[in-house]
Amino acid sequence: MSGRFDAAFHASGGSSFTEFLAAYDPTLLPSGRSVPPGAVEAPHGTTIVAAVYDAGVIMAGDRRATMGNIISSRDIEKVFVTDEFSVAGIAGIAGLSVELIRLFQVELEHYEKIEGTLMSLEGKANRLASMIRGNLAMALRGLAVVPMFAGFDVDQARGRIFSYDVTGGCYEENDHHCVGSGSLFARGALKKLWRPGLDRDAAVRVAVEALYDAADDDSATGGPDLSRRIWPTIATVDHDGAHFVGTDEIATVVEAVVQDRQGNPGGAR
Repeated sequence: MSGRFDAAFHASGGSSFTEFLAAYDPTLLPSGRSVPPGAVEAPHGTTIVAAVYDAGVIMAGDRRATMGNIISSRDIEKVFVTDEFSVAGIAGIAGLSVELIRLFQVELEHYEKIEGTLMSLEGKANRLASMIRGNLAMALRGLAVVPMFAGFDVDQARGRIFSYDVTGGCYEENDHHCVGSGSLFARGALKKLWRPGLDRDAAVRVAVEALYDAADDDSATGGPDLSRRIWPTIATVDHDGAHFVGTDEIATVVEAVVQDRQGNPGGAR
C-alpha cells in the first residue's frame, strides 16, 4: 500500500530473473499456474526453420496458428529477437510459448544488467533449456513448449543453432534445423537446397522455399498469402547483431518463388 518494493527486491541475489520469480512468487511463472483437469484447446504455433550462412544464421517462421482443424490466426509472430546476438522461434502452445520467450528476453537483459556483460551463446541456450524443463509438468498435460534458439557466437565468429525437447534437453544442430508440424517437409527442402557458404540473400531464399514446401504438405503451416500480403517472419544474426528482414525484401523473394513454381509446384530443379 505504501508503493514501495518488498524487501525481496532489495536483497542481493543471483543474476537469474527466473530464479528470483520462482522464490518470490512461483505463480508469476508460466509453469507455476494451475491447469484445470481435462483436455485444453489452445492455439498452436507450427513451423520454424533455421540455417547457417557464411556470415551468421537465419531463422524464419510461417504466420499461421491452428486450434484443431481451425485456423485461429493468420498472422501470428513466431520469431523473436531475444537479445543483441540471438533469436528464438516458437512451436507448441502459442500462448505459453510467447510468454516463455518474453520471460527469456527479460532473463537475458537482467543478466546483462547485473553482470555488466553479455551471457555466452551456450549460456543462453542452457538458460532457455532450464526454463523449458520447468514447464515439464505443463507439457505432460498437453501444453508443450518446444522453441528453437539460434545466435551469433562472437567468440567463435559463426552462427549456431540449438534445438530442445519437452524435458529441457538442449542439442546443437549442424548447418540447419526445423521444428513444428511442418518440419518433416521443411527438413527435406533444406537438405536439398542448403549448401556451405550461402550468402545472406541465398539463405533468405532457402528459408522461404523450405516454408513453402512445408505449407504445401502440412495444413497447419501457412504459406505466403499474396492477397493479404502476409509473409513469413525472417530474422538474421551476424556480427552486426540480430535484425528482422524487411517486409518489402521478403515480398520480393516470395513473389519470385511463386513465379518460379508456376507449372512446377514441387520446385523440382
